[in-house]
Amino acid sequence: MRMFALLAGLLFAHALVAQLPSPAPKKQKSAAELIRKQDPPKVIPRVLAQATPENISVYISLAKQRAYLKVGDEVGIDTPVSTGKRAGMTPRGNFAVVEKDADHRSSLYGDFVNRSGQVVRAGVSTKIDAAPSGTTYRGASMRWFMRFGDAATRSHRAEGMHTGILPGYPASHGCVRLPDEIAKMIYEKVAIGTPVTIGD
Repeated sequence: MRMFALLAGLLFAHALVAQLPSPAPKKQKSAAELIRKQDPPKVIPRVLAQATPENISVYISLAKQRAYLKVGDEVGIDTPVSTGKRAGMTPRGNFAVVEKDADHRSSLYGDFVNRSGQVVRAGVSTKIDAAPSGTTYRGASMRWFMRFGDAATRSHRAEGMHTGILPGYPASHGCVRLPDEIAKMIYEKVAIGTPVTIGD
């Protein structure tokens, strides 16, 4: 009898639970919601007005994903960036601007295009990809390119600062991507020899 009462109680509880509305499934967040938005660029005109080729420098923070154009000890531009997607791709150290090219194209990454200029294969690397028959290589656009290299010897590296896509995290092949309008402003201020420091 006691067993029957226990079994009846369990069946009654199960029936009650079955009648309760099931909780709505949680909506999955989009990738855009999951990626922390970077603070927008900050430009301080009062500081920039004092900039000369002799008193400016660039500091790039890999940890913060920010770049700073400094005029003396003051920050004239504070901007989000996107650096190398793997550790070491964007080198740490003290460098200098060794080349400027307003309409630079990559010699390593780009697309294979046909005679009409249509992309046949996108996102290729000249290091590992072979051009399909009838195509040529067109390097990725790197507007307002400022290559940095060894400050003492002025030796060139592959990396530089330029216009690029900023997804909110490190995503480049080693270069420092900047918003286009900021890249242009920095390009116009720096000169060959401007110090560039990359650190945490």
